[in-house]
Amino acid sequence: MFFILGIIIYVVLFLIALWGAYSVVMVVARVKQKRFESEEAQTAFLEAIEGPLSRGDYEAASQIAADDRRAMCQITRLAIDNRQLGYAKVKQLVADRFQRDVLADLENRLSWVYTVIKAAPMIGLLGTVMGMMGAFQTLASATGAPDPAELANDILFALITTACGLAIAIPLVLATAFINVQIEKMKDLVSYGLNQFLEIFREALIRHPK
Repeated sequence: MFFILGIIIYVVLFLIALWGAYSVVMVVARVKQKRFESEEAQTAFLEAIEGPLSRGDYEAASQIAADDRRAMCQITRLAIDNRQLGYAKVKQLVADRFQRDVLADLENRLSWVYTVIKAAPMIGLLGTVMGMMGAFQTLASATGAPDPAELANDILFALITTACGLAIAIPLVLATAFINVQIEKMKDLVSYGLNQFLEIFREALIRHPK
């Protein structure tokens, strides 16, 4: 019975490791998809839409950002397409949408990584308890001196599952630290770009109200 449970523990740890790695890759890819590579690239985008906005050509400005999935581009398009709401409401709208559609989405995806970080050591600990139970059962069932090899296998299983749980969790802790840094950089870049865009947008609404 302990042998079968041990196989299950190993399979669960393997699946959890795969899920954790997959979740990290997906979050990193999502962050990369949503941000500009540099401040210069974002500034170039804002300069591209500033021309049409200054002429009151809102349709052309919206089309520039239409097929770009980066957060700054989607926010600018949202603001332009909802310009009839007025500057104050548009400003609140884009801030709420960035929080909900971008940051909240990243936090939800990252929560899976945190779940794996918590679950992996606990499953490893379960394997440790099972290994020690197996070792005590070996001692209890032995009529004379217990078989050293069987006792060692039980203890080895207990140690391996603990090590596996930690080996899964520790790299993921480092990965989440890296991801959080990237998210903060994205937030700072988008916030800076959004302030620039809102100034351009406000001037456009004053000159060409629609």
